[in-house]
Amino acid sequence: MSGYIQEDIDPEELAYRSELASSIAGSVRELIDATVRTEVGETDIAEARRLIETATDILRKDQLPGAYGIRFNSDGTKRSWGNAVLGRRNPIAPPVELHHEPEFTWTEVELGAAYEGPAGLVHGGVLALILDQLLGSTAEFQGVPGMTGTLNVRYRSATPLGRIRGEARVDRVVGVKTFVTGTITRNGKVSAEAEGIFILPKWARGEVSDVLRKSVGEG
Repeated sequence: MSGYIQEDIDPEELAYRSELASSIAGSVRELIDATVRTEVGETDIAEARRLIETATDILRKDQLPGAYGIRFNSDGTKRSWGNAVLGRRNPIAPPVELHHEPEFTWTEVELGAAYEGPAGLVHGGVLALILDQLLGSTAEFQGVPGMTGTLNVRYRSATPLGRIRGEARVDRVVGVKTFVTGTITRNGKVSAEAEGIFILPKWARGEVSDVLRKSVGEG
């Protein structure tokens, strides 16, 4: 599959690159928030645009030919640094950091002004985006990965901007389909819940161990 790249990077170099990627994305993320909330006048806007264009020119000096893709190091670790939810390099990513427990995966992330839908509330599409990634990553960590086939989201109440918590767990596995459920909570109250069906693509079916799939109870 194109976009899947095998690399062999020294752990110290990888840690350095990771920090570098996070730092620039974090700065641009701050810029996005500042842009949404600024009330400065024409002169300041003009100066800000000049500086942003200068920064853009610097970053354009050495570019990838396309998207970042998914990169695997020799130790098996994976980097999805361009990902719209998790990407270390991607300033539009919230960014979500996933924590994998033996039977479930969770995250806590701050959603500020850049993720607003209705006034003062998180955009429902942003919640769906996070749930899609959370549920899919949960399936992958449990050894039953797949591409999103179906994602059903139920919005139980409005989600105010601020810190949210997401949790997900594998419900069942039926053949090449993995069913995963998850929730979004704000201040301990469930505001959205989802079920996703993740389908192992044909090109990857020889790569996933039957033992791993059966470990979560294949139906």
